[in-house]
Amino acid sequence: MTSTRKLVDNGYQAFPYTYCNKWNDRELKFARTVIFTVEEINRDTKLLPGVSLGYRLYNGCGSENLMRAAVEAVSEVDSKGCSDQIQALLGHSSSGVSEDINIILSPLSIPQVSHLSTCTCLSDKRLYPTFFRTVPSDHFQILGLVQFMKYFDWHWVGIIYSKGLYSEQGTAKFIMEAKKEGICVEYTLPYSKTNQVKLATIVETLRESSSKVVLLFMSLSFTKSFLSKIEKYNITGKQWLGSEAWITQAVLASVKRKIILNGAIGFALPLAYIPGLDEYLLSLKPSDEPQSSIIKAFWEKFFDCSFSPSSTTTMCTGTEDLRTVSSDYTDVKHFRAENNVYKAVYLVAYALHALLQCKNGSNPTTGKPCVNKNEVQPKLVLEHINYVNFTTQNGAKVFFDGNGDSVAQYDLVNWQMKEDGSVEIVTIGQYDTSYPEGEKFKIKDNTKIVWGGNSHEVPRSVCTEPCPPGTRKAVNKFKPVCCFDCFECPEGTISNQTNSPDCLSCPPEFWPNEKKDKCLPKPTEYLSYEEIMGALLTGFGCVGVFLSLLTSIIFLTHKETPIVKANNSELSFLLLFSLKLCFLCSLTFIGRPTEWSCMLRHTAFGITFVLCISCVLGKTIVVLMAFRATLPGSNMMKWFGPAKQRLSVLAFTLIQVIICILWLTINPPFPNRNMKYYKERIILECALGSAVGFWAVLSYIGLLALLCFILAFLARKLPDSFNEAKLITFSMLIFCAVWITFIPAYVSSPGKFTVAVEIFAILASSFGLLVCIFFPKCYIIIFRPEQNSKKHLMGKIPPINL
Repeated sequence: MTSTRKLVDNGYQAFPYTYCNKWNDRELKFARTVIFTVEEINRDTKLLPGVSLGYRLYNGCGSENLMRAAVEAVSEVDSKGCSDQIQALLGHSSSGVSEDINIILSPLSIPQVSHLSTCTCLSDKRLYPTFFRTVPSDHFQILGLVQFMKYFDWHWVGIIYSKGLYSEQGTAKFIMEAKKEGICVEYTLPYSKTNQVKLATIVETLRESSSKVVLLFMSLSFTKSFLSKIEKYNITGKQWLGSEAWITQAVLASVKRKIILNGAIGFALPLAYIPGLDEYLLSLKPSDEPQSSIIKAFWEKFFDCSFSPSSTTTMCTGTEDLRTVSSDYTDVKHFRAENNVYKAVYLVAYALHALLQCKNGSNPTTGKPCVNKNEVQPKLVLEHINYVNFTTQNGAKVFFDGNGDSVAQYDLVNWQMKEDGSVEIVTIGQYDTSYPEGEKFKIKDNTKIVWGGNSHEVPRSVCTEPCPPGTRKAVNKFKPVCCFDCFECPEGTISNQTNSPDCLSCPPEFWPNEKKDKCLPKPTEYLSYEEIMGALLTGFGCVGVFLSLLTSIIFLTHKETPIVKANNSELSFLLLFSLKLCFLCSLTFIGRPTEWSCMLRHTAFGITFVLCISCVLGKTIVVLMAFRATLPGSNMMKWFGPAKQRLSVLAFTLIQVIICILWLTINPPFPNRNMKYYKERIILECALGSAVGFWAVLSYIGLLALLCFILAFLARKLPDSFNEAKLITFSMLIFCAVWITFIPAYVSSPGKFTVAVEIFAILASSFGLLVCIFFPKCYIIIFRPEQNSKKHLMGKIPPINL
């Protein structure tokens, strides 16, 4: 079933059929502004000389009546039945009505100029080729709102909108532009004047939502209805943003609405001064339009009187003073939308003026043949509107881009309400698209801003607080992009920006600080003399040198005694000298590795230990030879006399020297910054260079030690009084045990502990040789001198003549 509504033809001189039960003061103000501007232009001798502008004003409520008015406007005939064609149509305030009207006007090439239709959709010249406007497109208002929210770091907002082209298109455009800047919309709720279920949903959402910022994108009539209902629910804690349709309407303010509107912010059309308009508007009298029932109806509304006798109201005299009335019509302190009406009338006048210009038989603007005032056609006016660029008497510049849009300029206004419910709408910033990028949006310095929600500081409206440096931002695919998760950066990575999408790895020689927001140079680690372990090992090494030196002194002072002579004094002194070198070479492993220290420590260690083991091996062989020489007919000592003993030590040592020379020549040890053991610090160490060279040195030492152990083991059953063979066996057992244990400990120890293990092995094996071989003799020399005699030694064993 469909229903139709009958339209009554009332000539637009009486009340429209059933539609209007309220009168729009602002629309009357716009109509009077048109009359004022036309009269001002007609008085101007320079603009349109010899031509007077005329106008027809149409009133109607509801889109059907307004469409009918538009149809009649373009097909009006005069009293003689001749066509009285209009050259342009001004209006309407509503984007939806303007859209419908332009669908009628475009095929006729009649220009339409709106002063308040802001829908972005009307910029589409393919659909609305004859539409122009002196008000900025909502596209620019929305860009300004997005920049404003971005400025205050509001990334989580809600939207309440109403039915209609202006609100629906504006909301959709805002969501699209906000998304580009990372601003998320928590909810979009439609409001209806009649649907109580939708109102209940809005109230519940406002109370439960986490966003602190609410954008109220509605026309003025819907905003009045919405506020009248929502004020009953005590909604607090929200920062309200308004569209330009209502943000400057002080009539909305009241005591009950203070908790909602106090601190409201939005973009408004800029303030303008139009000389003489205020006086013109306030000087209106019913006698100026005696035939207009509409003026009389407004008058009765303003003064609560009646032109008809009534027992309930006073009689209107028609001489009442409008200055005593508070309404949209009488508010002449601030001209905003009125300036757009003013510019729209001037736009048509300047287009006509340019059209009627003639120079050398052609129009200076288009180059086409000249036309006179009787040949003016709407399509010619339309053509010249595209070229207009002028400044009105109040300094407003008017020109259009390719979409028929003028330069967008807005004031950012803030509602600062008083205890009595009145409001002061304060300009706190501007948005001007004529400025370069980055300078379009500005907040005034030292301007007091009142914030909504009873907040004394800028409200915080985010779904998730920004991820601080040291964390990374991870988008949750089940939530809006503003509702993300923050994860701590993994080990070895940092993020030095807020909301960083990734954590960056530090360079190899750097490591994150505790907060993981910067990379710091890794601390270096090596076995130094200053630390406890290094100091202890240094101390033990020095003690070893001291004991070796002390033993040498004891042996030197008692070199003529039998016990020193009986144990091959020459090899003993050489062994003590090599032990001193072994203890000293352990010190080369401590300290910061350098190129020279790395080469010295390993080669010195290898050569000194071979010298040491060679001496022990020589002593062991001497012991065996000596006891074999006592057998009848044996002359073995001839084959291993002192010269050959020295030669054997030299030969054994020379082999190690050759191995070390080859190692240093082919691939020597070198200082290395090891970053594999520990991620957070650098180990300064001596790399082996050639692992083969290192293990060849150790293997040769091990081979000599094993040979020495075997020979000493064979001599273990010699007479007890001559116990050096047993001592050598025991010292070699300790030596081999230490170095066999060293191999797995060396391989598995990290960092500086590898060096400590090597030093410990050197010291332990050196102390083993020193203690096992020399301390028993020193004990006899010092504490048992009676045993240090030839008689005691000869008691059980034959003398060894070396």
